[in-house]
Amino acid sequence: MANTKYVFVTGGVSSSLGKGIIAASLAKLLQARGYRVTIQKLDPYINVDPGTLNPYEHGECYVTDDGAETDLDLGHYERFLNTPTSQANNVTTGRIYQSVIQKERRGEFLGKTVQVVPHITNEIKERIQILGKSGNYDIVITEIGGTVGDIESLPYIEAVRQLKWELGDANALVIHLTLIPYLSAAGELKTKPTQHSVKTLMESGIKADILVCRTEHELSDDLRRKLALFCNVRQEAVIESIDASTIYDVPNLMLEEGLDKVVLKQLLLQDDDEPNLEKWNDFLQRHKNPKCQVTIGLIGKYVELQDSYKSILESFIHAGAENEVKVNVVSIHSEYITKDTIENKIAHLDGILVAPGFGERGTEGKIKAVQYARENKLPFFGICLGMQMAVIEYSRNVLGIKEASSVEVDKNTPHPVIDIMEEQKSITDMGGTMRLGSWDCELMENSKVLEAYGKSMIAERHRHRYEYNNNYKEQLEKAGLRTTGINPKTGLVEIVEIPDHPWFVGVQYHPEYKSTVANPHPLFIAFIRAAVEYSKNDKSAKVSQG
Repeated sequence: MANTKYVFVTGGVSSSLGKGIIAASLAKLLQARGYRVTIQKLDPYINVDPGTLNPYEHGECYVTDDGAETDLDLGHYERFLNTPTSQANNVTTGRIYQSVIQKERRGEFLGKTVQVVPHITNEIKERIQILGKSGNYDIVITEIGGTVGDIESLPYIEAVRQLKWELGDANALVIHLTLIPYLSAAGELKTKPTQHSVKTLMESGIKADILVCRTEHELSDDLRRKLALFCNVRQEAVIESIDASTIYDVPNLMLEEGLDKVVLKQLLLQDDDEPNLEKWNDFLQRHKNPKCQVTIGLIGKYVELQDSYKSILESFIHAGAENEVKVNVVSIHSEYITKDTIENKIAHLDGILVAPGFGERGTEGKIKAVQYARENKLPFFGICLGMQMAVIEYSRNVLGIKEASSVEVDKNTPHPVIDIMEEQKSITDMGGTMRLGSWDCELMENSKVLEAYGKSMIAERHRHRYEYNNNYKEQLEKAGLRTTGINPKTGLVEIVEIPDHPWFVGVQYHPEYKSTVANPHPLFIAFIRAAVEYSKNDKSAKVSQG
């Protein structure tokens, strides 16, 4: 295809309407028609990337194969499309300004006054088109963060206006996502907020080509006609996005609304073949018709905000569907786990996942949870910090090294079973300096992980500054905490297991980043399978005791 086509997704009225899910759903439909599609996110905050943001601020930080710390929406893109994203798929205002200022310092602007227009907008346009100019994609969908009218978003909106003018209507279009609120007192849906949002967009020089309307109630033909007339779009381009029971329903809902057809028609692309969603709908069928259920405790320190562990929660959905099991996830704050509360919080569960995190807060609760799982043969899955807590727990309670700890938690510990990585010791900047991106790992024979993966060499994504201290490896292995995954180049211990436990696995990397609808992560599949077995055995034991 000669020209890459561009689709821009903007938002109005309210944040958190689901621009990322709409973008991912449209991309899924276009991909299912045979088009090569990718999605990028433009974030208006001034942080260079979300790597230094507290999860309470912005949800989880998602990591790509090439080591980019990105917005969590890239996780949705990968889970829907089953194709990896990269540095080019997430751009922040911080990165834009950083690049422009560096160019100015090098004298690249020939003494010109550096301004938002044209210098910042040109940089944005370049970033938008990097993926399109690669020749790898027919269609690039670009999601603009924030809502229209935000001061932070103005340079992005202006860049889109310019790019749409430069490319022409057949090569670029704008989808505007808005809210149609329902006023229960009046008993009706109200269109005025959407009209104002579209007006604000037009004041910036952009006409919305397609309206996607988030709503709790169906849009009548009269209401669609009114929106089309007042917002200057064709009636077929007024798309209803009604609340769904799961985000994975949205591609089918958008298919019913004809969103993909409207997009292809404006971009002068063929829409003869219907999208092939057979595998997607097989997944949905299993997800919605489970044969049994298990309850998993998600033990972390950011549990008040669901988005803090978004990829983990979605991985449970993928693995649950694969096992035809409904996975009920109970969030447990590790700060509130004590020797007095642990039985009440964990005894009823079929498995626990001790989540990633940073800093000292809540670590003792995580260690107590690991101990409970180890001693009671409860399926355990530790990720990153969760794996490190398992090493500390084993060192303290099995090896008898009572002062064993992580340097992250106690800088002066005499037994740093978890130590700071050697190359990290001289680093003072926090952003983008951890071990990031995809690293190889070799799996050992006769291990749970080799059985799960079905191959001995894997590559997984990392995001950590501290690591297993190999000085304690021999002691820990003799005592029964087996190393079953090692980085072949660095010797870093990536995975630990307890062989005589039904399922006790800790991994230094983040498997949740690679779980997709089409390819659920093998470790999550194996963990849920172990939880199902535990649940059956636990119920059988209770019946026999009763």
